[in-house]
Amino acid sequence: MRSGFKTLIVMLPLLFCGCDSSGSDNDGQPNAGPSTGASQQLRRDGRWLVDPQGRVVLLHGVNLVWKPAPHYPPDSAEGFRAADADWLADQGFNTARIGTLWVGVAPERDHFDLAYLAHWDRVINLLASRRIWMLFDYHQDMLGPKFQGEGVPEWIVDELTGPTTSVLGPPMFGFPFNYFTPQVSEAFDTLWAAQGSEIWDNFRDSWMLVATRYRNQDYSMGYDLLNEPWAGLEAVSCIAPPLVGCPDTDTNELQPFFEHAMAGIRQVDPRNMLWIEAQLLSGGTGNPTGFTPIAGESQLGYSFHNYCGLTTGLQSAQLPIQLPVIEPQACEVIDGNVFANARTVAERIGAVELLTEFGATDEPVLLKRVTRLADEQLIGWQYWHYKNWSDPTTQSQGSGAQSMFEDDTDLSTAKLDKLKILSRTFPQYTAGIPVALSFDPDTAEFRYRYTPRAASAPTEIYVPVTLHYPQGYLATVGGATITSQPNAPRLLLQNNTGASEVSVTVTRR
Repeated sequence: MRSGFKTLIVMLPLLFCGCDSSGSDNDGQPNAGPSTGASQQLRRDGRWLVDPQGRVVLLHGVNLVWKPAPHYPPDSAEGFRAADADWLADQGFNTARIGTLWVGVAPERDHFDLAYLAHWDRVINLLASRRIWMLFDYHQDMLGPKFQGEGVPEWIVDELTGPTTSVLGPPMFGFPFNYFTPQVSEAFDTLWAAQGSEIWDNFRDSWMLVATRYRNQDYSMGYDLLNEPWAGLEAVSCIAPPLVGCPDTDTNELQPFFEHAMAGIRQVDPRNMLWIEAQLLSGGTGNPTGFTPIAGESQLGYSFHNYCGLTTGLQSAQLPIQLPVIEPQACEVIDGNVFANARTVAERIGAVELLTEFGATDEPVLLKRVTRLADEQLIGWQYWHYKNWSDPTTQSQGSGAQSMFEDDTDLSTAKLDKLKILSRTFPQYTAGIPVALSFDPDTAEFRYRYTPRAASAPTEIYVPVTLHYPQGYLATVGGATITSQPNAPRLLLQNNTGASEVSVTVTRR
């Protein structure tokens, strides 16, 4: 038995108490570790996410990833407090991608830091109490600080560092330019080739620790195993003509790495969803992805990103290679390809897809295009990012655009042009199967159709009354009965007996 796994087994009893790794009390904070039978978790049902009441859940939300040390948000106005959780719920955001980082869980060889997860419990409990669904995420960018990134433990990055870095030194081009250097690509190739190594086992064992702690967590939607994996030295071929991507990377390198961790997680958590991501460039090109079905796995999610123009501006960097620039007028096609490819992959591997990143911008044209495509494809999303949170990957690009606020310490400074696009009328819970969905952020007209099916709770449509309907709204419904009060922020529908379809239209009064 490897020493890392021995450490995990020794520390597992601590997961069942409110203790940190030294055994002391966790400052009186409630523990979000295993409880007796949490009831509110999402599961996959065909191409949909469903709640315990049998309703299809559509997700609109944000990312919450504090990248710098200590890798969790502080209890401060800049960080995350109860007021932040209230703000998210008030805007209709019902999901958050939580950056419980690998480096925070396993900061040193043969040491897992339970106190790190205990610090996240405060945020997790705030979100769960507001009915906000959480996706636990091992976030990484360019591996670690050696390559001007973060997320992977430094001792592992040292193990992955190859002779190219020894000769040339670490690259200093910043994000995302360092990805295209031989030093970073060589390190990723070493990671994918390290099957059977301590590195793969640590990735598995640390995820087992997270899964053991949160396997019964209310409002969990599972585990996003690794953010934006890089293809390695073959990355440039992923975006070279004829634009077929590099599916062999997904099939032969990423998928075995993910499956190794999944096998461990299933030993301690057989129920929650497991989410996998394709190589990074697929989210900027919409090129094909090579994942294949995973035997015996029914609760699978496909986490994908959408950043058209990912390589725009790379020519201005002093890189040893030249990469193609994606012109803005091509983004309508590329974004559509990203969504279409996600649907194709999800169908092939038996998964439900979720757009776990897009945005990082104040540009309304981009935000309108992506959210419109998501509505058309009936796909949920998580905007990048809630606040700036000293993100090292955006500071060099003029930090501030990704945040929802002009001032991260003042929630009254929300960027209204952005908020009016992202905070939108949408069906959070549907007692049926979605058929068609649209929302116009300029006119606030909302249209929705679904096929009814049995559920133990009503359809719930979030309506941002203050933001989009200051004089109230008119709701026209066929095939169901409205059971909520006029102009309520939650439009509740009870399906009519015998109805074959429900249609809903919401307009400004």
